[in-house]
Amino acid sequence: MTPQARVQAAIELLDEIIVSARDGGAAADTLIARYFKTRRYAGSKDRRAVREHVYAAIRRSGDRPASGRAAMVGLALEDDGLAALFDGSAHGPAPIDAEEMGPPASVVPAWLADAIAALGEREGVALLERAPLDLRVNLIKNTRDAVLTALPEATATAHARDGIRLPEGFAVESHPLWHDGSIEIQDEGSQLIAEICGAAPGMTVVDLCAGAGGKTLALAAAMAGEGRLIACDTVKSRLDRLPSRAERAGASGIELRLLDGGRELEKLVDLTGQADIVMVDAPCSGTGTWRRNPEARWRLTPERLAALNALQARIIDLAVPLLRPGGALVYAVCSVLDSEGRDQVAAALRRHSSLTPERALPHVGRIWGDGTLLTPARDQTDGFFVARIRRP
Repeated sequence: MTPQARVQAAIELLDEIIVSARDGGAAADTLIARYFKTRRYAGSKDRRAVREHVYAAIRRSGDRPASGRAAMVGLALEDDGLAALFDGSAHGPAPIDAEEMGPPASVVPAWLADAIAALGEREGVALLERAPLDLRVNLIKNTRDAVLTALPEATATAHARDGIRLPEGFAVESHPLWHDGSIEIQDEGSQLIAEICGAAPGMTVVDLCAGAGGKTLALAAAMAGEGRLIACDTVKSRLDRLPSRAERAGASGIELRLLDGGRELEKLVDLTGQADIVMVDAPCSGTGTWRRNPEARWRLTPERLAALNALQARIIDLAVPLLRPGGALVYAVCSVLDSEGRDQVAAALRRHSSLTPERALPHVGRIWGDGTLLTPARDQTDGFFVARIRRP
């Protein structure tokens, strides 16, 4: 592909990504993979260059652009070398018209600018920087010291007890430690949330929003195969991924429960008053993971956020009755927005006045209402809010 053709390919991909973000379709990575699957003529350098153009344009635009061309024009007007490729040559983009301005550069959507700015200087920019590659060492299979010895490129994470950090681009999934289940890809912040639970052998633990089971596997390692671990979700395709992951990790005895959205209580009633720990890694805006999925900014709207807030409150209310006396609810969202974190927990404590908040993560993050806030700029993790709440 010529440099001009690479720019045109990026424009075409951005058009698809913009529509998908608007309509709740596939993620950018998925669309990029599909695009090149049908274009075998594109070599590795072509794919890398196109991908860099696409993500540079995405990171530049906090608000969803009108089109892929508008997004790339905005980028080109700040880069003379890129602008020169808009020359109308074969398979390349048409020249930039004098009246084409492109969208203004911004880090976050305009309607969220004040909320993100309130987090502190640099937090908005840090939410769009490249994320590190963090792994969790699976203690069922290995130790962190042994893995660090086997991976001289790795360093221990600053806060997570089983975490290691690798250079960007490291081919994790081709490494023997991956194949034997010794390591899992998991951001340090996500690892810390599993640690907060305090799962131990012999406990009854419910992962109420398990998804594909990343945190479930961390809980399983802490429980060492003893006790009862129930992984729940309302999306079958997510939950179906857990058994093969658990087998690779050597995590046995995980119970799977597919819940019927809107009728979850029917499948949970037998657990009433039984759980030592209920973890709610709630569906959320994902603002804390913009480093990994910057186009997620284009998916979020005030209406979508309001719907998520209502769902989060409902899931908390489903979780509370499952706690045994003395049991703990751990509520977490990969979001830095107060409506999903601090305000959500404050409202839950008003609805369930017997519950008592506990200090989560005393060694990292900021006290944020009755919970803890982790952010990329301050803690070098994805953005998370987490709170631990005890039933008397």
